[in-house]
Amino acid sequence: MQHTIAAVFERQNQAEQAIDDLVASGFSRDNVRLSQSLPESSGQSADEGSFGASIKSFFSDIFGSATHPDTELYSEAVRQGHYVLTLDMADDDLVERATEVLDRHDPIDIDDEANKWRAGGKLTGSGAQTMAQQSSMQGASGQQSSMQSAAAQSQSQSGATAIPVIQEALKVGKRAVERGGVRVFRRVVETPVRESVNLREENVTVERHAVDQPASAADLAAFQEGSFEVRETAEEAVVEKVARVVEEVVIGKEVTQREEQIQDTVRSTEVEVEQLSGSGQSIRSATQDDDLYFRQHWNTNYASAGGSYDDYAPAYRYGSALGERYGGRRWDEIEPDVRRGWESQYRGSAWKNFKDAVRHGWERITS
Repeated sequence: MQHTIAAVFERQNQAEQAIDDLVASGFSRDNVRLSQSLPESSGQSADEGSFGASIKSFFSDIFGSATHPDTELYSEAVRQGHYVLTLDMADDDLVERATEVLDRHDPIDIDDEANKWRAGGKLTGSGAQTMAQQSSMQGASGQQSSMQSAAAQSQSQSGATAIPVIQEALKVGKRAVERGGVRVFRRVVETPVRESVNLREENVTVERHAVDQPASAADLAAFQEGSFEVRETAEEAVVEKVARVVEEVVIGKEVTQREEQIQDTVRSTEVEVEQLSGSGQSIRSATQDDDLYFRQHWNTNYASAGGSYDDYAPAYRYGSALGERYGGRRWDEIEPDVRRGWESQYRGSAWKNFKDAVRHGWERITS
């Protein structure tokens, strides 16, 4: 099953860095598409002009229909000057990893932006999906289903809200690793030795003695010419080396089995439903009259401090967009959540400087 994940960036270099990060993480560059930006100042809508038509065709091809809510949503993001990055993948296991990579590059919160566009009348459709949602494309049939991330909720056109309950499972495997071993060297060494041996020698000695006696018959028999030899002998050492095996070194492996207990933590989603009592307050969308009202409020309260209305307009619009989410509640209850959302979306604008304008925008819509 094919999945498509989308992320919206304010600047082109953010989107290009996200693409490089995806490719470095193992995703194919052929599966990544990046829309061009259509600045709002150009005066061209997604239905007017060749560029606008190509943008709408771009998202119609992704979401399967020109009337799909997300087609209008992301076309409006391009009209606002943003860059939309989409990634196609066929493996369910890759969706979470792709979302983590894209989150590192600070994409805008498309839900908050959609609320502002809708409050300003720039977005009339009902589609507003977060960056982490994935649209499952089912080939030629053109049918689509949406998968939610752990932090997002999708709203169907019928008005029903589906909140997924997610639970992690611990999966333990094993792999072979090297833990050391032995290296055996074999070399020849020479050791001096000393042995003792007794050697025998024979030496010939010649002695002459003066004798004066009558010759005997034996002497007369030997009285003739002749010769004989007496040889000397001696022993010398003979060295011979004999090799013998005196030891064996046996190298082997001993295999043992052991059981190891793995301890870790797994996460799961718990959904609690709290019944809220109605306050009777009506909640409406911001109109052009509200913008004129906000300008008058700025002239009365902030113009003397310098600057321009454009500095405070995002705060008024941000507060107006809170009506659908926080209608029927007190300001002191919602202020911590509103502040976190503001500081996440407008990091360069101090909350203390704009919180009164945000509250005034919220009260204008909910009153």
